[in-house]
Order: sequence, then C-alpha cells, then structure tokens
Amino acid sequence: MGYLLAGMLLGGPGSIQLVGSEQPIEAIAELGVALLLFSLGLEFSIERLKKLGAKPLLGGAAQVVLTILLAFAGASLIGLSVKPALAFGAMVSLSSTAVVLRILMERGEMEMPHGRNSLGVLLTQDMAVVPLALMMTVLGGEGSVGEIASNVGRLLVMASGLVIGLYLLTKVAVLALGTLTLHRNRELTVLFAVVTGLGAAWASHSIGISPALGAFVAGMLLGSSAFATQIRADISPLQVVLLTLFFGAAGMVADPIWILTNWYIVGSVVIALTIGKLLVIWATFLAFGQSTRVAVATGLCLAQIGEFAFVLGSIGRSSGVVTEATYALVVSIAIVSFFLSAFLVPAAPRIGNWIAGLVQSQQLAPESEAELQEPPDVAIIGFGPAGQIAARPLIDKGLRVVVIELNRNGIRKAKQLGFHGEIGDATQSEVLEHARLHECKAVVITVPHHKSAITILEHVRKNAPNTHVIVRSRYEIHTGSFVTAGAHAVAGDEEQVGESLANHLVGWLDSTDSSEA
Repeated sequence: MGYLLAGMLLGGPGSIQLVGSEQPIEAIAELGVALLLFSLGLEFSIERLKKLGAKPLLGGAAQVVLTILLAFAGASLIGLSVKPALAFGAMVSLSSTAVVLRILMERGEMEMPHGRNSLGVLLTQDMAVVPLALMMTVLGGEGSVGEIASNVGRLLVMASGLVIGLYLLTKVAVLALGTLTLHRNRELTVLFAVVTGLGAAWASHSIGISPALGAFVAGMLLGSSAFATQIRADISPLQVVLLTLFFGAAGMVADPIWILTNWYIVGSVVIALTIGKLLVIWATFLAFGQSTRVAVATGLCLAQIGEFAFVLGSIGRSSGVVTEATYALVVSIAIVSFFLSAFLVPAAPRIGNWIAGLVQSQQLAPESEAELQEPPDVAIIGFGPAGQIAARPLIDKGLRVVVIELNRNGIRKAKQLGFHGEIGDATQSEVLEHARLHECKAVVITVPHHKSAITILEHVRKNAPNTHVIVRSRYEIHTGSFVTAGAHAVAGDEEQVGESLANHLVGWLDSTDSSEA
C-alpha cells in the first residue's frame, strides 16, 4: 500500500511530477511480476503442479468467461455499446497475480485449499492474457478473422517451441552446474537464475506471450532440480526490488485527483465488481464440489482487478475501442481494489468460515451423508501418508474409525481399510459435528498446514472437551502452540526424521565397530 501511494504522489497524472516518465519503471515492474512467477515456479515442479488437479484450472477458465459476460451486461446497462462493453469485461476479468501471490506466500497459505485454488486460477488468467489481447485488437477493427486465426496458430507453435527450448536449456545448465563446487562458485547460481528467469520472460514477450507465464514455466522446470532451494534464496533480494518498482509504477498510472473527483463512480464500480467476482468464483467452485468455506475464501482472494488490466487497456486505447474515460475508470478501480486486497486476502479464511456457518452448506459426497449407525471410537483428520500410517494399528482392533478428508482418493483408501469416510473441510465445525466427533474417544489431526491444524484443534477442544487429541506438527517450532491449544500429544515431523537419522547412524557405527573388531 505504501508503494502504491508513493507512486501516485511522485509520478503520473495528478501528482507532484517528481518522476517525469513512468514508462521505463513500468517495463522493469513487469520483470518484477515475471520474477515472482519464476520463484513460485521453483516451488511448484511439474509433479507438484499436477497435484493441483483440474478443478482450479477449469475454475479459472469458467471465472474469466463468466466475469466477462457479467461485466459486459453491466456495462451495457449503463450505456456502453457492444464492443466497448466487451472490452471493459475483458479488462476487469483478470485478478492480480502480484498482489495475491505476494500476500499468500507471506502468510504461508499457498498450501491451503484456497491458496491452491487461487494459484490455479491465476495461472489460467495469465494464459488468457494473449487471447484477450487479440480480442481487444479484433474489437478495434484491426485484422480479419483469418489473420487472427493465423496469429493464434503462430503463438501456439512458438509457445511449444519455447517450452521445448527452455526444457533442453535447463537440463544442460543443471548438468553443467552439477559438475562444479557451488560453495566456491556461488555467483553461478545467481547468474543462472537471472539469465533463466529474465531470459524466459524476454523470450515470451518477444513471441507475444505473457512474460510472467514464460518465467513460471522456466521456474517450474528448474523446480525439480537439486538447485531449486539455493536459486530461490539467491534471487529473493532482486525479487523484492523489482516488485517494489511494480507497485510504484502501478500507482503512477493512477490519477488521484480524478479518483477523488469521481469517488462515487469509482466506489460503486469497485463494490459491484468485488461482489460480482466473489459470487462468480464462489458459484464456480461450489459447482466443482468444493466447500462453501474454500469457495468463498478463493473468491475473496481473487475479487480484485489485476495488473494486466493496464496492458489490455493500453491495447484497447491504441485500437480505439477503449476511451480515455473508460481507461481512467479501470485504472482507478484497479488501484482501489489493490488497497482492498491488502485486507480481504488475509481475512479470506475467516470470512469464508463465517459465511459457511451462515448458509450451513456443506459439499459432501452422497456416499458420505449417511450417519454412522454407531458412534465412532477414533477420528482421523487428514488421510495422507501420515494419516494412513497412524491408522495401521487400528485396522485389526475392531474399532469404529471415521476419516475426514477433502481428497476423494484419501476417502477411497480409508474405505478400502474398512473405515468410514467423510469428504469435508475439517476447519468448519459443522463438518466435525456431522462426523459425530464429539462422541469419539480419540482424535488424530494429521493436517500439515499449521493454521488449519490449529483451527481444527480449537473446534475439537470446544465440541469434544473430553476427547484425547493427538496432533501432527510439521515443524518443531509449532509444538508449543499445539500444546497451548489443548493437544494431549504432539508428534513432530522433524523429531521423527532426526530419530530415524540417529538410529541409522548408530546402526552404521555399530556395524563398523563390529567389522573392525
């Protein structure tokens, strides 16, 4: 927020004009967004991206189309003709990759369901920038249908070539780095990261593709290499500088005097678009079978207008389909929505919980809606590898076990072991009540995300104060907070790993001493 305000005051229309030209800064700012996506790609290898599933990507496509249609209808009602109304819908359909991912990463919520949904939708929106830019050109009357189809085909061919080229280049570079001693050549990882990330962004821009998308692909290809962690650490300072320039440049585009003069118009449109995008994304992810809490939280994260509205607006102005007044309005609502996002994104899980409690709408599978005939003895929340290992001793004990999990594959595995499965979000107390958790003798919480696990633990202690609770802690630093929240026992991943390593080391030392004797 401070960077946005600084940009509005120092440069651009309606400012003190301390910065004479914002165009060079805008170019560097685009690199900042690209580098953000590059660093994110390092954390999301191809295998990890597959785990996002099709729902977030399909949800992103549905959100873009529905938002364009609704914004088109709204713009038509206030008097815009067909082409300018469609252009307005295209500009406001995208969300802010830089704002949303920055906040989610800082809060450690990328692994939460709404974080994964947001990532999938934002990636889909980045891919939609190219066809939307072509649409803006067509609306301006430039190019025939045949020429547009030819351009699309050319982009697809060049994009495929870029991906193949990046794949081969990263493989060769990783092999080269593997032959060197990095602690003596630390600058190589920095140079490698800068050349790969910014080079991919430049190559993507050169062939007409979103630079951020090209940088993400490059980072994703490097994400499965042994150097991903070191590269991510090395580029962090450069990422901060470029992102600072991005938000400053975004502020320079806005005219604070115009916003204040037309505050009632800007405020009304911001409220309408925020609520509209929230409802679209909420309905979309509900249709894909996700819980109300997750759908609402995802909608709140993505309810702003994105930075690519500036790019599409510039194309629209050049082609004549976007007037100066419309462009000023879109820029103004984008800036105001950036400010709102600083409050909405952090509050998204809490608001999602609140709305879910009001509507009491749970997206449970039909097979999980039948109540257990007898109350469960043990509840296992989260049925990934840790939950499945914890469940092994219960298989032959004759105990009634209920498993609560959002992933259908986890529920399928639980049923194969003879357990009862409930598909639901355990951070919502209604899901726990439906599973009759208050009648359990013991509850095992294996959810890896700390904030989600704490929320679940608080619900369990409130609804089942006499139940024995065992919690998994991914990091040792969180053990104390789980104990304070009411856990009877905490099993730490780091502690288990350390004990396993120590046991292996002791065994190896014993075998070495025996052989020497």
